Amino acid sequence: MKCVVCRSPDIELKVVDEEIWIDDDVVLIPLEVLVCANCGERYYSRQAMHELEEAEENLRQQRLRLETASRVLRATMFEPATS
Repeated sequence: MKCVVCRSPDIELKVVDEEIWIDDDVVLIPLEVLVCANCGERYYSRQAMHELEEAEENLRQQRLRLETASRVLRATMFEPATS
């Protein structure tokens, strides 16, 4: 198999974190997919897509245990101090 984006034959199976947005929260779902080592293009099997869809449904039904991995903070713009 060659990458459809960069034509590299260097494609390997990796565990990646897929993002699912639930309201204002981002939930990372570990998923095993094929990834091009050259450009990063991801290839999803039917099984991987099924797992992702199932995870999203379980999240919406609050059937998955979640743990806080980190915090994301947003800075608001402010006026610089004048001297």
